[in-house]
Amino acid sequence: MSEDTKVTNLEHVVIRFSGDSGDGMQLTGTIFTALSAIIGNDISTFPDYPAEIRAPQGSLFGISGFQVHLGAKKIFTPGDKADVLVAMNPAALKVSVKNLKPDSVVIIDVDSFKKKDLEKAEFKTENPVEELGLKTQQIIEAPISTMVRDGLAEFGLDNKSVMRCKNMFTLGLVCWLFDRPVDSAMTMLQNKFAKKADILKANIKALVDGYNYGHNIHASVSTYRIESSKIAPGIYKDVNGNNALCYGLIAAAEKAGLTLFLGSYPITPATEILQELSRHKNLGVITVQAEDEIAGISTAIGASFAGCLGVTSTSGPGLALKSEAIGLAVISELPLVVIDVQRGGPSTGMPTKSEQTDLMQALYGRNGESPVIVLAASTPTDCFDMAFWAGKLTLESMTPVILLSDAFLANGSAAWRIPDLNQYPDIKPHYVSQYQGEKVWKPYHRDEETLARYWAIPGTEGFAHRIGGLEKDYHTSTISTDPVNHEKMVITRQAKIDKLAEVIPDLEITGNEDADLLIVGWGGTYGHLYEAMETLHAEGKKVALAHFCFINPLPKNTEEVLKRYGKVVVAELNNGQFVNYLRSKISNFNPYRFDSITGQPFVVANLVEEFRNIINN
Repeated sequence: MSEDTKVTNLEHVVIRFSGDSGDGMQLTGTIFTALSAIIGNDISTFPDYPAEIRAPQGSLFGISGFQVHLGAKKIFTPGDKADVLVAMNPAALKVSVKNLKPDSVVIIDVDSFKKKDLEKAEFKTENPVEELGLKTQQIIEAPISTMVRDGLAEFGLDNKSVMRCKNMFTLGLVCWLFDRPVDSAMTMLQNKFAKKADILKANIKALVDGYNYGHNIHASVSTYRIESSKIAPGIYKDVNGNNALCYGLIAAAEKAGLTLFLGSYPITPATEILQELSRHKNLGVITVQAEDEIAGISTAIGASFAGCLGVTSTSGPGLALKSEAIGLAVISELPLVVIDVQRGGPSTGMPTKSEQTDLMQALYGRNGESPVIVLAASTPTDCFDMAFWAGKLTLESMTPVILLSDAFLANGSAAWRIPDLNQYPDIKPHYVSQYQGEKVWKPYHRDEETLARYWAIPGTEGFAHRIGGLEKDYHTSTISTDPVNHEKMVITRQAKIDKLAEVIPDLEITGNEDADLLIVGWGGTYGHLYEAMETLHAEGKKVALAHFCFINPLPKNTEEVLKRYGKVVVAELNNGQFVNYLRSKISNFNPYRFDSITGQPFVVANLVEEFRNIINN
């Protein structure tokens, strides 16, 4: 790097790539994230997709963003605001300006800021920088389109193919800005375009040209140096939540000695689970893309009856469609994992945006008394552990599990240290071979300690049986409409779940044991709530965090922990579903609440302000 270059040392930095859906911002962000992970930075990402498949080019509602937060220490969120913004057109700049820090660097493709482009983005003047009030930012007005077109003229590609390389020019420029090696980026491009030699060469040329352009403007903009973090030895992989869920399910099936079966129907943002698991036939994974949501879960229930770890994946609208079949798995007492990657609703709602609004549906959204285990993952990497827990609990209790993720976790990524599976607990399916009861076995005979019924795999000699959606007699397992028996079966199915409070981990407190405020959250808000707590600690405030991943049943020490603190605030991305659930479980519990229903993750600065006000009140 030139001696004239101003270098700013930072512990962490936020970069946002923004442009039209066809500008390749997701690929650019993904490669830059991988480069940062390679040199030892901790990372957290947030891909922000438009709901439209292909909105009109240059329009405000068609902007696709990718935000990455990287640093030398543990990173918990993708960051509130960006230190560096790449805006490929005026609409990207206008949409992203609210995410900018005052002293940030803004890179724009000046070739895409012509009069017609400004009109599409609804600018009223021909000076968007001045109109948006960007007075303290460093603006890099790079003629990216022109340089890419000139630089790739020798390859003889059509204009569309040439312009699709703009993102690699931008990646090269950002690599220079953060002193990232482009050699590793070239390797990633070789893997992506291995069968398209001309496209590969063009993208690599654009990447190098962008890096070299950075050297040429070194005197006019500051660059950044982020120290590498000290990480535990091991093999690391950049994973998003959906992929981590898949690996956790595979691990659970392997621990249990079972075949993993996924019956599913594509739905944003859960589709990638079906796609990823379909790639692992070599591990014995079976996947079926069914014709609809109901068929998807029905195939999974059939696979569970046949002795597989049956799984189905969906989002909120699909969970509603699966409700009757989940009830069938409840009354049949079969193992089943239902993954719900939550998105904004109601109905089709906002398919690419994130919320926590399916909690009540997961807990109660079925006819009759149909209790299920409900879990929630807290980070992209935690998706692995919670998927493993889902497999363990459903197989050992013979009860369906709903595992809640969300769009933020599903698409966001983090550096994941591949675990040693030997460190994970055994999974022991509740097979009929464990039956020690009466001489004549019946399909609804159960372990009196756990209340789990015994699992007889069809074809096991001497254990022919039939189960189904009609109520059965507790003792004889025959169809029964007796009111006393029905009440006993309903209470038993609930008690079976309640007993799991003795199996799941206790609720843990992070932060100050003598805190003036306890923050309570659940699911994918963990990183934002943790960072808010850390910010308040830096101000000298005594704050603690209790974060829930086990929702039904709640950890057995929940009431004791929550009533230990004078002030408690429950923060969630819905209109108070979890706080109302806690109130129904804990008498005389009246916490503060902080709700957000914007389709976006929490803004840490807003959390800090609200929590500070509660403490000072």
